[in-house]
Amino acid sequence: MPRKLLKRLLPHPERLMANRQLRLLGRLLEDPFLLHLNRRSVAGGVAVGLFMAFMPVPIQMLLAALASILFRVNIIIGVSLVWVTNPITIPPVFLFTYLVGTWILGTPLHAVAFQPTVEWFWQEFGSIWKPLLLGSFIVGSLASFAGYGLVHLLWRLHVVRQWHHRRLARERRRRRNRQPDPKSAARRTGD
Repeated sequence: MPRKLLKRLLPHPERLMANRQLRLLGRLLEDPFLLHLNRRSVAGGVAVGLFMAFMPVPIQMLLAALASILFRVNIIIGVSLVWVTNPITIPPVFLFTYLVGTWILGTPLHAVAFQPTVEWFWQEFGSIWKPLLLGSFIVGSLASFAGYGLVHLLWRLHVVRQWHHRRLARERRRRRNRQPDPKSAARRTGD
């Protein structure tokens, strides 16, 4: 992954430390590895963020921050990727995870007219919580593994591509700077 691009896109560490919500974590944020931009840290942050994005809990960002600290991965990426599920994407994502859970458990769908209210949620939660949590865990785990592997693969491809470009540039410079050897030039002309 292009480290320069990530540095441009991610907030500066001082800005992160000044965040009011993250101040709750206090000295835990002082680990410098939480802000590293290397393959392991970024891939781990992606895995943590994607897993927590699929968990149907209201404190996803805090849980992603705690998991990032626990696994010592990039906390900014971990917390940012929680926003894969946002107010627009939550209904289709959690419907999908619920469907996955019912399919795995072999339970029938609980067909109820959806109402976007807290009362409806608490009223229906008793009948949907098992398939929803199981589906969320499975989909979150799969997304997490896929994200982790994809970042490792893309990072590796980027590094190999950079090595290839450097080798070609070195060869071009060597050819351009190569001075003809007087002895070999004399042999070619027949002197």
